[in-house]
Amino acid sequence: MDDFDYPKFFIDLNAGHMDDADVFDPILTFLNQDSYVSSFQSLYDLSFSFLHSTFYGFSDEDELVLYLETSRNWAKRTRSVWAHVRLCFLLGKLCIKKVKFSQARVYFEEAMSVLDRGFQDLPLLAALHVTLASIYLKQNMKHKFSSLLGKTVALLVCLPGRSFSSENELEVMMYVLREAIAVGNAPLEARVCFLIVKLFLQLGRTDEVLPFMEHLQCLTTTLIGSGTSSGPLDATAVLSYLYDKKYLPNIALASARLFAPSGTKGAPTPIWRAGLILQNTSKLLGSQLERSSIPALACFYLKQALHFCCESRAVPTQRTLCAILSRMYLQHGVLDGAVCYAARAVALSRLMGEEEAFESSLSLGWMYLLQGQPGPAADILWQLLRSLSGTDSVTQGGAVHNLLAIALKGEGQVQAAAENFLQALHKAKDTGNKRNQAIALANLGQLSLWCGASQLAKLYLLQSAQLYAALQGSQDLEMELVQVLLWLAQAMVDRQRMEDGKLCYELALVFALKWHNVRSQLHITESLCHFYSKVSPDLQACITYHEHWVSLAQQLQDRELEGSARQALSQLYQALGTSEALRQSLDCTKQSLRIFIDLEETVKVAEAWLQAGRLYYLMQEDELVEMYFQAAIQTALKWENFSLALDLYEKAGDTFFNGNRNRDRAVEFYRGGAVPLARKLKATKTELRLFNKLAELQIRLQGYEKALEFATLAARLSLRVGDQLQELVAFHRLATVYYYLHMYEMAEDCYLKTLAMRPPLLQCSGEALYYCKVYCHLGNLTLHKLKDEQDAAAYFLLALAAATELGDADLQALIRAKLGAIPSAPRGPEATAGSATYRPRWLSEGGHVV
Repeated sequence: MDDFDYPKFFIDLNAGHMDDADVFDPILTFLNQDSYVSSFQSLYDLSFSFLHSTFYGFSDEDELVLYLETSRNWAKRTRSVWAHVRLCFLLGKLCIKKVKFSQARVYFEEAMSVLDRGFQDLPLLAALHVTLASIYLKQNMKHKFSSLLGKTVALLVCLPGRSFSSENELEVMMYVLREAIAVGNAPLEARVCFLIVKLFLQLGRTDEVLPFMEHLQCLTTTLIGSGTSSGPLDATAVLSYLYDKKYLPNIALASARLFAPSGTKGAPTPIWRAGLILQNTSKLLGSQLERSSIPALACFYLKQALHFCCESRAVPTQRTLCAILSRMYLQHGVLDGAVCYAARAVALSRLMGEEEAFESSLSLGWMYLLQGQPGPAADILWQLLRSLSGTDSVTQGGAVHNLLAIALKGEGQVQAAAENFLQALHKAKDTGNKRNQAIALANLGQLSLWCGASQLAKLYLLQSAQLYAALQGSQDLEMELVQVLLWLAQAMVDRQRMEDGKLCYELALVFALKWHNVRSQLHITESLCHFYSKVSPDLQACITYHEHWVSLAQQLQDRELEGSARQALSQLYQALGTSEALRQSLDCTKQSLRIFIDLEETVKVAEAWLQAGRLYYLMQEDELVEMYFQAAIQTALKWENFSLALDLYEKAGDTFFNGNRNRDRAVEFYRGGAVPLARKLKATKTELRLFNKLAELQIRLQGYEKALEFATLAARLSLRVGDQLQELVAFHRLATVYYYLHMYEMAEDCYLKTLAMRPPLLQCSGEALYYCKVYCHLGNLTLHKLKDEQDAAAYFLLALAAATELGDADLQALIRAKLGAIPSAPRGPEATAGSATYRPRWLSEGGHVV
C-alpha cells in the first residue's frame, strides 16, 4: 500500500513545536478531506486500530489525547471543518474507552454542531449519530435521544455493509429492536436483529448471540412466507456454528443437516458441513466411538462433499474423502461400499504420486481381504511387491508380505502364506522394528491356530505378546496386543488349559477397558460369555459378563443388541432360581420388551411377553400369567403371523404342562388355541404332538375318558404322518389309557402293536430294555387282570429272552421269579435269542398264545 493512502503520523510534543502550524499541517490535510476514503476506516472501527496504524511515537494515550486536542485547536483556527469533526470524533472515542461518557458527549456534540457539509462521509455520520445516541440513552437524556433517534435509525439500518464504531451501539440497537417489536415492524425488527448478531460475532460474544440468531431465522422465514420481495437469509450455517460452540450437538446436527450450500463465494461449503456433522456426532456419542470411528449419519454429507470436490477438481481432497468413506463403510460392515471407494482412492492417487498410489493400493488390497476375495487382493499385493524390488523400502515390503500371506492363506496356500509371514518377520528383524516383529509372529500364530497346530500357535503368540509387553503402552500397540491375547486364549482352550485361557481373555478385556475401546470390549465380552457358558461353565461369572454386555450395548446405543443381551441375561437369572434372581430376570425381560416394541420387532415382542408370563408363573403370581400369555399370542395374531401364534400357544401350554400348579390350564392353550391353528396351517406333526401332550396331561389329571379321546386322535394322526417312532409313542400311550380304563384286551392289542413296530433285529440295548419292560407289563396284565396264566407265562418268557439279550442278570432273576409263581409255566429250556422280536409280529397277525 502507498504511504500516501495510509499515512502514519509521529506524535511530536516538543514545546517549541506545539505552536507551529506546519507541524500539524499533515494531519489536518489528511483529516480535512471532504469525502470518505478507505484509510479513514481505521479511525472509525470498533477495535481502535488507529492507535497502532495511524499514530506512533507516543508512550501512553494521554500523550495522544494532548496531540489530538492541539490538532483540534489548529483545525478550529484554520477552519478545517472536516478535520475538526474527525478530531472531535477521535477524542470522543478515546473518552468512551476510558468510560468518560460526559466528556465524550461534549466532543460528539461539538462535532455535530460544526458538521454542515452534507453526506460525503456517511460512515462518519453514522458513527457520530449512533455513538452520541448511545450516550444519550446511557445517561437517560430522553429529550435529546428522541430528537436524534430518527436520523440515527436511518443511518443505522439503511447503510449496507456499515462497520461498527463502538460497543455502546448495542444499547441503541436493543432499544430500536424493542420499539420495532412493539409497533409490529417486522422488516425493521429483522434488520436490527441482523445487526445485533453481526456486532456480537464481531465482539466474539458467541454466548449471547444465539437467541438473536434464532429470532432472526424465525423472522426471515415469516417474511418469506408472507410474500415480501426480500431475498431469503439462510441462517442455518451460522446457527450450526453457534450450537457447536455452545456444545449442543443434537441441535447443531439438526441445523447442519438443514443447511443447503449455496455455491456463493465465501459461503460455507459441503466440506465444511460434513466436518461439522462429523465433529458433533462424535460429541454426541462421546466415548461410545473409538478414536477413528466414523458415524453412519455422516455418509450422505461426505458423499455430497465428494461431489462438490469432483466439480472443483480438487484431487487430494477427493482422495481423502474416498478414503474416509471407504473406512466408514468398512467400520459398518458394508464391504462392497468399502471396496468401491478404496478403488476410487487408488485411481485418484495415481494422479498424485507413487507414495499416495502405494498407500491407496495397499488399503484396497486389505479391503479385498476383508471382503473374502483373496484372489484380487493377491494380484494387487504381488504388483506392489514387484514395484518395491530394487528399493530400500524394507518396512513397506514387510507390510506387503504380511497382507500377501493373508491372501495366500485365503486361497489355501498355507506353505506360501507361512513363507511370506517369515519374510515379513525377517524384514522386521533387519530394521529392528519390534512392533512389526510382534505383528508377524502374531500372524504366524494365527495361521498355526487355523491349521490346528495349537502348540506351535501358543509359542508364536507368546513371543508376540512378550514383544508387545516390552514396547511402550500406547493405545494402538495395546489394542493390537488385545487381538494377540484373544488368539492366545483360543490356543490355550484348544489345549484344555482353561485357567490360562481365562487369564488371556480377561487380560484382553483389561486393556480394552483401559483405552475405553467399546467395540473391542464388546467382542471380548461376547467371547467371555461363550467361555463361561459353554467352555468352562460358571453361572455367576456368565451373569457378570452379560451385565457388562448390556452396558456396552447401551453405550453404543445399539437398541437391538441391548434387547438381545437383556434376553440372554434374563435366562441366566432364571437359571439361578432364587426369588431375587427371578425378579431380576423379569426386570430384564420387561426392559427388552420395551426395546423390541420400540423397534417393532414383532417376533421378539411376542417372545418377551411369553417369557414374562413364564417368570410370573415361576414367581407364583398366577393372576398375571395368562394376561402376559394372551398379550404374546395377540401380538402374533395382530400381524397375522399364524405360525408364531401356534408356537406361542404351545409354549404357553407347556408352561402349565411342565409345571406343578394349574396344569389343567394347559388344555385351553393346546386344545382351544394351538390345535385349530395347526389344522389351519396343515401342520400335522405339530397337531400330533399336541394330542400326545393332551393325552399325557389327562392321564396325569386322571381324566381317562378325555385321555382316550386325545390318545385315539393321536394314534390316527400318527398313521397319517408316517413316522414310525411317533406312531409307536401314540399307540403306547393309547395302550396306557386303555389300561387305566380297565379295557385290558384293547390295552394288550395296542401294546402288541407297539412291539410289532420295532425292527426285526435289536439295534441297541435300549430296544432290548423296551421289549423287556413291555413284555413284563403284558405278563402282569394277562396274569392279574385277564387271569390267563398261559399267555402271562408266554409274555414273561419273551421278557426273559429280551433280558437275556440285554445281559442284565438281576432283571433275569426277577422275571424267573415271576415265572416261578405261575404253576402252569413251562419248565423246559429258556427262550432262544431273537424270539423276543418274532413273537409280537405273530400275535399281531392273528396268532394265539398256545
